[in-house]
Amino acid sequence: MEWFVEYYNGSALMIGVKKLIFEKKSLQHIQIFDTVDFGRMLVLDGKVQLTERDEAFYHEMLVHPAMLTHDNPKKVLVIGGGDGGAVREVLKHDPEEVVMVEIDRDVIEACRKYLGIDGGALRDGRVSVVNEDGVEFVRNCGESFDVVVVDGTDPNPVSQSLISSEFYSRCGEISEIFVTQSQSPFAQREYFEAILRNARFRSRRVYLGFVPTYPHGLWSYLMGSNRRSVVPDYEVIRRRFEGREIKTIYYTPEVHLASFVLPKWLEDMIERC
Repeated sequence: MEWFVEYYNGSALMIGVKKLIFEKKSLQHIQIFDTVDFGRMLVLDGKVQLTERDEAFYHEMLVHPAMLTHDNPKKVLVIGGGDGGAVREVLKHDPEEVVMVEIDRDVIEACRKYLGIDGGALRDGRVSVVNEDGVEFVRNCGESFDVVVVDGTDPNPVSQSLISSEFYSRCGEISEIFVTQSQSPFAQREYFEAILRNARFRSRRVYLGFVPTYPHGLWSYLMGSNRRSVVPDYEVIRRRFEGREIKTIYYTPEVHLASFVLPKWLEDMIERC
């Protein structure tokens, strides 16, 4: 058996792989592996983006808290997310229009051919796919959205601008509710703190989820709004979740509420930023 190894800050994740299914170097170094225990796995520039076994853990926690915080999300923007998992979860809320802005067309094509986790979501008639830089899209955007979801990679030359203060500020102008993945505050502290410093919303909350194949399993998300509170209300969330008849693997309204309860060390880190 061969091993894929992802290194970060003096530690590493090792995943047994059967074979490399696809590889291409374009804007990013794209690899798709068939693993021993996690199904197929997407890797960009040496970083695990998803495995079939636990991708729902991530995509559900990225999407549903923000979508359920909004009372009637009809128009949604997804930035990044070329694998289609975020769009798949967004469609469970029956929006009228979803725009996905993904800079790397090769990621979309590779994931469609070798993963297919979108379940046909990217071919849904309500979904428009735009191959453009997300920062440029929001900078020149003349429309607004109920929810903006940022499903970016670890900051790299392609995605670094997606954690800039200019980007977050503009997203706040065009959205009712904004959410982004915000890295591991434990294993990637510098990335997490950069996002905290730059993502300044009138109402802002960090929440946590567990993704086994991400750095040390602890993953964070940041939700914000300049127009309404993003503090979770369990009864409202539960009523919307049941009313929309959403089916999930990881997410529940109870998990939603619990995910906003942070350990002391993380609360202190957020307060310092």
